[in-house]
Amino acid sequence: MCGINGILGLSDNVIAKQKIIAMNTTMKHRGPDDEGVFVNELIALGHRRLSIIDLSAAGHQPMQSHDGRFQIVYNGELYNFKELKFELQRVISGSKEETYFFQTNTDTEVIIAAYARWGEDCVNHFNGMFVFAIWDNLKKELFIARDRLGIKPLYYVYTNEILAFSSEIRSLLSSELIPKELDETSLVDYLRYQTVHAPNTIVKGVKMLMPGHYIKSTNGKITIHCYWSLKSNISNASKGKSYSEVCSDVNKLLTKAVERRLVADVPFGAFLSGGIDSSAIVGLMTKVSTEKVKTFSVTFDESKFSEAKYAQQIAKKFNTDHHEIKLTPSDFLKEIPNALKAMDHPSGDGPNTYIVSKATKNAGITMALSGLGGDELFCGYDVFRRSLDLNKKAWLNAVPKMMRSSVGVVLTKAKPGVPSEKIAALLKQTKIDFNSFYPLSRQVLMDKQILKIIENQQLTINRVSEIISESKPTGNNLLLTTTSIAEISTYMQNVLLGDADQMSMAVALEVRVPFIDYTLVEYVLGVPDNYKNPTSPKKLLVDSLGDLLPSEIVNRPKMGFTFPWNEWMKNELKTFCEQKLVSLSKRKLFNEQEVMLLWSKFLKSDPLVTWARIWILVVLENWLIENSFEN
Repeated sequence: MCGINGILGLSDNVIAKQKIIAMNTTMKHRGPDDEGVFVNELIALGHRRLSIIDLSAAGHQPMQSHDGRFQIVYNGELYNFKELKFELQRVISGSKEETYFFQTNTDTEVIIAAYARWGEDCVNHFNGMFVFAIWDNLKKELFIARDRLGIKPLYYVYTNEILAFSSEIRSLLSSELIPKELDETSLVDYLRYQTVHAPNTIVKGVKMLMPGHYIKSTNGKITIHCYWSLKSNISNASKGKSYSEVCSDVNKLLTKAVERRLVADVPFGAFLSGGIDSSAIVGLMTKVSTEKVKTFSVTFDESKFSEAKYAQQIAKKFNTDHHEIKLTPSDFLKEIPNALKAMDHPSGDGPNTYIVSKATKNAGITMALSGLGGDELFCGYDVFRRSLDLNKKAWLNAVPKMMRSSVGVVLTKAKPGVPSEKIAALLKQTKIDFNSFYPLSRQVLMDKQILKIIENQQLTINRVSEIISESKPTGNNLLLTTTSIAEISTYMQNVLLGDADQMSMAVALEVRVPFIDYTLVEYVLGVPDNYKNPTSPKKLLVDSLGDLLPSEIVNRPKMGFTFPWNEWMKNELKTFCEQKLVSLSKRKLFNEQEVMLLWSKFLKSDPLVTWARIWILVVLENWLIENSFEN
């Protein structure tokens, strides 16, 4: 796990090197173990290293191929690199068989060898989380690829035939190749969903390479290609199989996914909350690991916050080396400024991930497995049940729209609050279906609120609506699969994975996510809806695990991190929040009066202005100040 940088097209090597060094310095936190720079002709590459596999100096990057043709910078882990290395020992060149002379034990060199053999098709041979860039000195071509599910980030700028890219936006900004300007279209997306959905970012001109895509640059021109997508890679391997056979397949795929992710040359462990997902990962780790598993739980004295008893039960069952990291809400409160400072891209979520990552890193762990992705894949969120319920209410479309809208107005007056506002917004839709329901399900600020606080009076098309339309699979009885794809493509990739990367890398911790092994994802997406129906919590996953998990864990209430944000923002964080909101309100894109009115309504406990709707504004302004955005 590392950070990469690159600039293609600068003719002055001295300036190119200066910029790469500045970019490397900006993301030193991602790789405290080593750094490197390569500059030659029109290409400059930079790297910061967090050593996980082959800790020796042989893993230094940028790395050169044995024949000197290729240079690579790489961030991530290739879980099947040992199998590929064996396959690549002998490389076919024309009619002659040659031996590829591996000089290291790294997965980095395996990627170089794979590219030398298969070219751009190499990505289809990889199982892992990765972003890498390879410079071909012979053809003068640059190839940049991102993993299928978008676990690792890659941002880029392409202007005046100069391509700059990086693992972080802040690093790109430090190159001074692009002005610091807020993107107005992306601002609306952020206010709606506490994030900006790829390929856009909050910065005008900065793009994110989409998951399952690669960039190829030849003769100063770039082309972007999709090599994998959720919609196009739904497996039919479960077709015709019984429920028990499908459960057996899921068990094997998940067990293998966990086993793959235990390859490391550093101390590792697992996050353990005591929920179904993290408990499943820990249970499977103990089955396949030759070492005693280390588990880490952040616990709290306050019983309504703490999941300690559940984590302790799992730790005892699997005989793990368990570590409880005890915090009080005030401890958490003290870390909020550090969490905000760690943000590479503004996000309404994230502090929780920062706290867990920092505590785990401080306990001596460099790599940890996480249960992220279990809810999206195995129908763990309420949105899955609500999608099924809505599907049974197609009769609502027979009711005249005007009548439906009237019912919504009555509801908002009788029971004012965000849920009622969303139901009312749904009832106003021309057609009530998944396409109109899902974008509302995760919306933070409602459109009428956004229209008031920003000066631009015409909202852009809803990005989540676009994504679900583009990614919706064809076929009948795929509502749960459709919902999974929507959750993965929006919330998981653009909020959860983004936060996991920026917050864990802020403390130089690598996080691995077995639930989103692409082979498991492809298989489960193809499982029929009736097998995935969440009549009980994550039924397919639980049944696939057999007796691995005790019933107390399976049937426990879903908790997660719940902190008194509402009270904090009205008390301990009030001054901090107010300062940021005053500052934000004076920016040219915002309506000062309406921003402050929103704050006033929150302080008066208006049910339409919850803490999350204020927090995203505070986070945005804090990020703009941290990164010296003037307007």
